[in-house]
Amino acid sequence: MKKVLVLEDESSIRSFVVINLKRAGYTPIEADTAERAFIQMRQNPDIRVALLDIMLPDESIDGFEVCRRLRAADEKLGIIMLTARSQEMDKVMGLMTGADDYITKPFSPAELTARIDALYRRLGGEQDAEKSTLMFPPFKLDLRDTTFTKHDTKIRLTQVELNIIKLFMENPGKAISREEIYHSVWGSDDSSDLKIVDVNIRRVRIKIEDDPQNPVYITTVWGYGYRWGG
Repeated sequence: MKKVLVLEDESSIRSFVVINLKRAGYTPIEADTAERAFIQMRQNPDIRVALLDIMLPDESIDGFEVCRRLRAADEKLGIIMLTARSQEMDKVMGLMTGADDYITKPFSPAELTARIDALYRRLGGEQDAEKSTLMFPPFKLDLRDTTFTKHDTKIRLTQVELNIIKLFMENPGKAISREEIYHSVWGSDDSSDLKIVDVNIRRVRIKIEDDPQNPVYITTVWGYGYRWGG
């Protein structure tokens, strides 16, 4: 059973999402408030993906804070932000608080299910048993138990962040375009908005670099993309 938390206070939008998730083979778990969302997560520990509306006008906390708390509780949970606003800052803030992706309203049923399908695939954790460990001192990525360490100290990463690290460690020294990163990690051919790549790279740098403002492990290839290992 593939459960998806749907936190949306507008009943018409929530019903639209629920109907289309059911048609796509998912089991929606509904919540119209942040408090109800936390209760549903406790009662349904097998929820793998959460769709969070940013605007919760009757709540003391918004979708960003819900995202932050859910991410702190489970780094492997897939999180997609739903927002009616298209401002760049909302997208960046959602990603920096721990979201894996975002969908701007209005959205089509096809876009909704495609984003969730792609996120579920990334959460699957299917790895090549013959290549279960990637090494790049001082880093080690164990693909079996999806752990990432620096100097043998574990660094908590989301599944998206782990997939970014995996892509880089499999291609040391290679300049990888932002489009290639997006296609590989998010599993989509639509690369019209590559800001999601830049924000996630920034998030990873904060976690792994000694000085995120002067990165040495993930360096920028200006006008193109990024390179692992300088």
